[in-house]
Amino acid sequence: MYFTHTPGIWQTFPELVAGAIHADGIHDHAAVQPALTRYTEIAQSRLQGGAESELPAIQAWRRAFARMGLKPTQYRCASEALLRRLRKEGNLPPLHPLVDLCNAVSVAYAVPVAVFDLDHVTGSLQVRHATGDEDYLAFSGEHERPDAGEVIFADEQGHVHARRWCNRQSALSAIRAATSRVLIVAEGMHDAAVREVPELIGALERELAALWGARVRSAVLTKDAPVFAWEGQAQVG
Repeated sequence: MYFTHTPGIWQTFPELVAGAIHADGIHDHAAVQPALTRYTEIAQSRLQGGAESELPAIQAWRRAFARMGLKPTQYRCASEALLRRLRKEGNLPPLHPLVDLCNAVSVAYAVPVAVFDLDHVTGSLQVRHATGDEDYLAFSGEHERPDAGEVIFADEQGHVHARRWCNRQSALSAIRAATSRVLIVAEGMHDAAVREVPELIGALERELAALWGARVRSAVLTKDAPVFAWEGQAQVG
């Protein structure tokens, strides 16, 4: 099994810096609150200097969304949406310890972080342009069909696990109480991403080992080394 961005993505977005983590041994009772506090305090201190839209990492994703033909104030990358909520409400809603940790790290770095339950991903996962035949399961329970050309996360059976790149994940591979094996993906477009994405991946690896005792491996992906592979067979349920 592997995760990759297709050559067309790298060609259109050569500034992309991506990191991926495979972790096994996840459960829903890790004591993450001290870590959440650390990372959200970093984010809140950054927001004191201005709105999230002024952060270089967010501005870079806004430019990327505009390049995809999307209005950046209508479709926001996941980290901008989380930072916006943190600024308005003062906290982030608790969902699952791992999701909460990834969200807190995401706002600390202003970099989108996606986490997928691998037992609900069929085969390998690609960031690619949609053909228009794929299926996306929304959290409302409705099925959607992305337009041809939309950037999506898709598996080998055409299940869409995120729409508009890092705008909206699918309910299909959302983290749940029984989740044990995950893929975590962080992607940056700004100049400092070459330093900050590996730093973010390293921080998450340390937290996964300390809080879950998880078995973890990771990689930083480039145009010349775009594939992150791991052993294991997904079971779709």
